[in-house]
Amino acid sequence: MNASVHDEHVPDEAWRRVHPVTPALKGWKSVVAVVVIVGYQAADDVRSAADLLGGPGWLIALGIVLLVALVGWGYAAIAWRHMRFAVTDEAVHLHSGVLFRTQRQARLDRLQAVDVVQPLVARLVGLAELRLEVAGGSGSGVQLAYLREPDAQALRSELLALAAGLRRPTAATAPAAHAPGTVSTPVDPTAHAPADVGTPDATGSTSAASPVPVPPASSIPAFEEAPEQEVYSLPMPRLLAATLRSATVVGLVVLVIGAVVAAAVSRDLGALAVLFPAFVGFGGALWGRVNAGASFRAALSPDGIRLRHGLTEQRAQTVPPGRVQAVQLTQPLWWRRKDWWKVDINVAGYGQGEDASRATVLHPVATRDEAATALWLVLPDLGVPEPRALVDAALSGVDDEGGFTPAPRRARWVDPVSWRRHGVRVTRTALVIRSGRLIRQVAVVPHERTQSLGMEQGPLQRRLGLASFVVHSTPGPVAPRVDHLDGRVAAALLDEQAERARTARATARAEQWMRERS
Repeated sequence: MNASVHDEHVPDEAWRRVHPVTPALKGWKSVVAVVVIVGYQAADDVRSAADLLGGPGWLIALGIVLLVALVGWGYAAIAWRHMRFAVTDEAVHLHSGVLFRTQRQARLDRLQAVDVVQPLVARLVGLAELRLEVAGGSGSGVQLAYLREPDAQALRSELLALAAGLRRPTAATAPAAHAPGTVSTPVDPTAHAPADVGTPDATGSTSAASPVPVPPASSIPAFEEAPEQEVYSLPMPRLLAATLRSATVVGLVVLVIGAVVAAAVSRDLGALAVLFPAFVGFGGALWGRVNAGASFRAALSPDGIRLRHGLTEQRAQTVPPGRVQAVQLTQPLWWRRKDWWKVDINVAGYGQGEDASRATVLHPVATRDEAATALWLVLPDLGVPEPRALVDAALSGVDDEGGFTPAPRRARWVDPVSWRRHGVRVTRTALVIRSGRLIRQVAVVPHERTQSLGMEQGPLQRRLGLASFVVHSTPGPVAPRVDHLDGRVAAALLDEQAERARTARATARAEQWMRERS
């Protein structure tokens, strides 16, 4: 957020409201919350709850639920009346709040990702929520809920075009700049496509108009959605098989075996009572993975990487070029035989939490080829003559295979299992870090995305002349580090990488990637 973009410069006619059905979709949540709380409390004493609901008690309970519903819907309706938003060439402006008024501006030049999210209830009535993730720390995002699904998609295209550097056409140039069948994107997504990956077709382009004052929304032609080319998709059988091979299922099996053995030894079936809450917890975790990864597919377009996934809650993400701060490929032990990998990314603005963990997945269960393709989506140029050989050495190599600088042999005293997997390689464009024996991990950080660097050394490491090299990234699932390097190697790498990061940031491409350059 940035206060330098003032609301006073937004014309009155540019302000919009979310869909009128929004209060109904938000108000029911309070009813569900009350029912869940009452049900949880009643579960402790079922007999007392049954006595309470006997006779006229159920009428009182029904009256309380109705009262809560009326209060919830009433407050949601008032909040809807006080909520409005506007889109200018520089920012998205949002006014909200009933008791405490809030004015927020999300600068489009700091836009990190745009998501169209459809929870199950909203999808049934054709509505969607638009979420804008902006670099700026916790709470910097903007949520517009709810809009008609076509309106949310059109607004997403508009925001991405404005963030890319395009500007709204004037009345005189609008028909030419937005003629049917044209796309306002003068970039070619095939510039760095590898030969073994399906690549998008080249798109047409139009010149970006000069910045102008924002006219009424009804008089502005919508930015057309940029074309896309699907790169990969996740088959449902692979997702289910990978879920069954997860550590969650292994933990559940171990718990069941332990409970059965305990019941047999003690001759008390009460030991099996622990299985019910365990099944609920483990089942919820497994369902969450399947629900989030269902129908997962990725596509490449001029406005960035497009990800679509979800079963009951569908999410359509768009991550603009250059917004990914780091990428990590992870292979649990149970996926080793199938050679499956999970690909995660750090994107400024997503932060952490359950919702962020879903939004930062670039591929839930990838084959080795798909994992290499996902890495290419983030970093088309790995900075080496043979990128696939580098990827293979990073995924399954040890010691100095693939040109990696490994941990010295004395590192086995502090990490006897994984010390041969620890290694780092610096390429022209990125830092590649390899680690893990039981759970293999590979982290890749583009030089220009390096936030800061550090070196850690514990007492045993200090005695052995070892040190850990740490790359600080934005909050997310990727925490790049390589442990137990030779101390002098780690110190030299710290200085050299700091210089490389400064040079890369100085020569990095402009944030507004679709604006024509002279």
